Amino acid sequence: MYAIVNIAGQQFKVAKDQYLFVHRLQGEEGASIEFDNVLLAENNGKFSIGADALKGAKVTAKILSHLKGDKVIVFKKKRRKGYKKKNGHRQQFTKIEITSISL
Repeated sequence: MYAIVNIAGQQFKVAKDQYLFVHRLQGEEGASIEFDNVLLAENNGKFSIGADALKGAKVTAKILSHLKGDKVIVFKKKRRKGYKKKNGHRQQFTKIEITSISL
């Protein structure tokens, strides 16, 4: 059984006991969180598709940790002008574990 769910503006294909890194979510580590914006669900070859989202379908997850991604270097330069800018960025993520999918 798997589902396609919208989490923080991105769509993820999730299954039970799967670990995901998603954009930073509100909540404490160890807290349970529910996502009700389920777009598609599959159970033993039978598909359920909603026009916008499936009514009554939920994906429950547990927040494992909050962490930062790898550093991305942003470098801007204009030749012969003496213009150089160097900047770094680390995206904030939340690691979650999918505990259940209910239809």
